Amino acid sequence: MWRALVAFAVVGVSLFFALTTPARLGLDLKGGTQIVLETKDAPGIKADGSATDRALEVLRQRVDALGVAEPSLSRSGENRIVVELPGVQDPREAAEVIGRTAQLTFHPVEGVTAPGEKAGEKGDKKKGDKGEKGKGEDDSKVLPDPDAKGVSLRLAPSALTGEGVKDAKPEFDNQTGAGWSITVDFKGGAGDKWAKLTGEAACQPSGDQKRRVAIVLDDRIISAPNIQDDVACGTGIAGGSTQITGNFSDEEAHDLAALVKGGALPVPVDVVEQQTVGPALGADAIKASAQAAIIGLLCTGLFVIVVYRLLGALATVALALYGLISYAAIVAIGATLTLPGLAGFVLAIGMAVDANVLVFERAREEYTRPSLRDRSRDLRKPLRTGFQQAYSAVIDSNVTTLLAAGLLFFFATGPVKGFGVTLSLGVLASMVSALVITRVLADFAVGRRFVERRPKLTGMAGASRVRAWLAERRPRLAHRPGLWLGVMSGIVLAALAGIGLRGLEFGVEFTGGRLVEYTTSQQVDVDRAREIVTDAGFPRAVVQESGDDGITVRTEKLTNDQQESIRTDLESVGGEVKVERDELVGPSLGSELRDKALIALCIAVAAQLVYLSIRFRWTMATAAVVAMMQDVLLVVGLFAWLGKPVDSVFLAALLTVIGYSVNDTVVVFDRLRGMRRAAGSAAPPLPDLADSAILRTLPRTINTGMGAMFILAALAVLGGDSLTDFSVALLAGVTVGMASTVFSATPLAVLLERWKPEQQREPSEKKKDPKGTGAVV
Repeated sequence: MWRALVAFAVVGVSLFFALTTPARLGLDLKGGTQIVLETKDAPGIKADGSATDRALEVLRQRVDALGVAEPSLSRSGENRIVVELPGVQDPREAAEVIGRTAQLTFHPVEGVTAPGEKAGEKGDKKKGDKGEKGKGEDDSKVLPDPDAKGVSLRLAPSALTGEGVKDAKPEFDNQTGAGWSITVDFKGGAGDKWAKLTGEAACQPSGDQKRRVAIVLDDRIISAPNIQDDVACGTGIAGGSTQITGNFSDEEAHDLAALVKGGALPVPVDVVEQQTVGPALGADAIKASAQAAIIGLLCTGLFVIVVYRLLGALATVALALYGLISYAAIVAIGATLTLPGLAGFVLAIGMAVDANVLVFERAREEYTRPSLRDRSRDLRKPLRTGFQQAYSAVIDSNVTTLLAAGLLFFFATGPVKGFGVTLSLGVLASMVSALVITRVLADFAVGRRFVERRPKLTGMAGASRVRAWLAERRPRLAHRPGLWLGVMSGIVLAALAGIGLRGLEFGVEFTGGRLVEYTTSQQVDVDRAREIVTDAGFPRAVVQESGDDGITVRTEKLTNDQQESIRTDLESVGGEVKVERDELVGPSLGSELRDKALIALCIAVAAQLVYLSIRFRWTMATAAVVAMMQDVLLVVGLFAWLGKPVDSVFLAALLTVIGYSVNDTVVVFDRLRGMRRAAGSAAPPLPDLADSAILRTLPRTINTGMGAMFILAALAVLGGDSLTDFSVALLAGVTVGMASTVFSATPLAVLLERWKPEQQREPSEKKKDPKGTGAVV
């Protein structure tokens, strides 16, 4: 009864969140620009968390002034700031405004440059003139006059910085027709300093250059207004507010207000990563993933129904509810749904069938035991036993997947972190779906008189064709462990040869550089596109086709202006050219991401080994981890031979393979452990037990693998370039994962047990299994 109440409550709450809370889409799904900035140390200032937080607030004001709908700014780590600008397809304007790094300063103008004096040189420091900084630091300089071409102004040390600016907003004077101006409000004592600065300038004769005040940002004078004649000498502009006038256009006035209001960045910042995704690409990904989810769910459901009949139909209903629960959990916690996250959500549907298959196979075993009498009267007993006996394997297998998903969340960045979140939520939701919802539905169904009279309808009474085939041939895989380990070692050597001979094609994320994907209205020959990119000054750029109407350009260094120039040049042969994807990663960040990927893989291996050593004997834990490492090498080797890119999405696939590989091995070892404990000192030789464990669990392995493959095949066909490589990696991982359990993990465990055998003890009376099920009861 309590399970039914829990199931109704979970489904009800999930429906509420699913219907009332919209999904929060990442930029790779809704389109826009993401810029990652890294703060740097400045003279006397350390780029710590506090300085980064202050820089974040300054940048927030600048971004707000851009008028972007729902921008997002957040700190990442100690000294990184992530800026997300939905809908912004041209990153040049955003980078121009938010990426300016120098402090905003206000300077007295000492005059025009002396003959032979070049712009940008330091001026002579006046004795005792320390400006606002007050530490003897001289920031006097010579900079071009924005109002007179070919003329530069010599500036005295700053008297005021942007930290004193409270607000700045553009205003249009309709009454006098004076046009646009910027009203600046000061805070604290900054108003007095402004009054002193303007009062000193007002004492100069009308028309004298010294009657001007220069506003400087990033070593550029953004404005140098004259002090009006009605301002009193020595008094200046008081009241904490002033107005900057000039021949400003609408855009110039808004930009200047944004820069003045943004004020001073306490520390310099560098752009270490920049990504732009077109809205069409995200919409196509959502559509493709939705289609893959529907097709995969239908195929998986049909397959489960054919194999397990009524129980399979109920499991399909539970899978649909699982999808609802997972989606509701994502929107309820406010998680951002990214492209890899969407793939993880779809993939988890296929993996969710695993717990159901484990239960149904155990229930089928229980029902078909020769000692069970009068099977048609109570179908709930074998079903209940199936849930009880599968519980341990379900927990262990899902924990191993959660470990991999957790590592993705902590070590990955950006969209791949979203994959870790959705995969984690999917695993938890699958346990609720299988152990609660499926059980409630199955208990209710098998208790009906109509079903009791027709036990074959449930699927428990139907014989497994795979199990029958195996029982007839009785393969003795564990009796020749050296043979199978030798075969698998040869396959691993082939994978290593691919890595050594062809190398790995690391993506931009791991090497640094820029990758731009263009779509054209007319088909473009890749050789012609390569010539255009070479003529643009990038002879070493990698130019490749992308789909039917796409061109990708990858190079080490490419500015925003150069990227726009290439796009314009491609229009001469491709018609209308759009940027669908644009990724820029600095070399330092690429190296850091590469190191993090290696650390994540190493920790994944160590974490699995520790957990398995706790749950199993060290021999089995070691064998499982070795098989898992073999699976990773095989997938990496496959990508080396195929020349496919190794990027963060591939890392997500690898960590998922780790979880899946261990998941599969755990099921076999869990059964083997239960059989050894039940038999105690009377247990048959380990190879016989291992073969029996494989025989009993192989139907589950095949059925679960088929469920995942339906989803992955749909993603590979429908997902486009962005998801195809991800799906190929997981398809390979699922395949080798199933094989490694039988041909690597189990034989190695047998060899290790021969080397260090476990001392068997006679089980206590409470733990003996009088029914011979091979389980601890």
